[in-house]
Amino acid sequence: MPVLQKSLFTRIKEWLLVTLGILIYVTGWTIFLIPNNLIGGGVSGISSMIQYATGGTIQMGYSYFVLNAILVVAAIIILGMGFGAKTIYAIILASISLRILPEVMPVTIIKMLAIDNGKLLSVLMGGLMAGIGIGMSISNGGSTGGTDIIALIYTKYHNVSPGKVILVLDFIIIGSSILIPSYVNQLDASGLPVLDASGNPVMFKMPFAEKVTTVLYGLILVTVNSYVLDMYISGSQQSVQLFILSKEYEKIADAITQDMHRGVTVLDGKGWYTKQETKVLMVITRKTDLNLMLRYIKQLDPNAFLSVSSVNGVYGKGFDTIKK
Repeated sequence: MPVLQKSLFTRIKEWLLVTLGILIYVTGWTIFLIPNNLIGGGVSGISSMIQYATGGTIQMGYSYFVLNAILVVAAIIILGMGFGAKTIYAIILASISLRILPEVMPVTIIKMLAIDNGKLLSVLMGGLMAGIGIGMSISNGGSTGGTDIIALIYTKYHNVSPGKVILVLDFIIIGSSILIPSYVNQLDASGLPVLDASGNPVMFKMPFAEKVTTVLYGLILVTVNSYVLDMYISGSQQSVQLFILSKEYEKIADAITQDMHRGVTVLDGKGWYTKQETKVLMVITRKTDLNLMLRYIKQLDPNAFLSVSSVNGVYGKGFDTIKK
């Protein structure tokens, strides 16, 4: 029963974290990037270019969904149905959110947080939120789609971080945006969109010099995004090594192997002060599982002696694989 309960809890937690990651990702685009006519990388960057090039006729949510749908097939074939299910969910959620959130987000909030503070701060905040959102999704078996899928497929066979792969692809996408015309909202003195007699926003073609500046901001954006993504993923995938000394070592070992599905190595030891033979359990697990494991151990033996240390890399079943 404990195994089933933990499995169910873990699955629910993963889906909730994927959902939260997508909402953080879309909120960053809605508040900080789209209102400043900024271009990012990946499918989101391509979708934003399509929206700017059509003057908002083809909104970002639509093209985002269509482009990602093409890549999902590759993800399901190469990375498996578990990844594919969460990715399909993430893409649908992101597409709907990109369609709805820009319309329901109060203009005053966007103006106060993004427009009034300038494009540089918007780039930093948007990149931070996008990186966290992507990191939360990838760490829990999902993805925001696009170049994330390409990065995960590539890193499946090569020992390169996802952030670096995404960074290269994003540079290519952002650099190509300078060749595509952009039509953006005309703003009044207070920073709000100017409307025509029919209530539609007045659009104008972005000057070439401003497009060059937008490309530079886009490069800063993807750099921040990539850095935050790598920091988040490396932190969530960090492993720890435990040495456990306890008279109840058999119960502790059974709980760890059966309930937490982690391997345990039993070592022979001798306390030099007491001159008594003892058993030492060595366990390697993810840092995210550490608190749960400590609660298990404390419940079985409150007097257990433990040491916990971080490890730089763990390769083998249940952890990372050595890639060519």
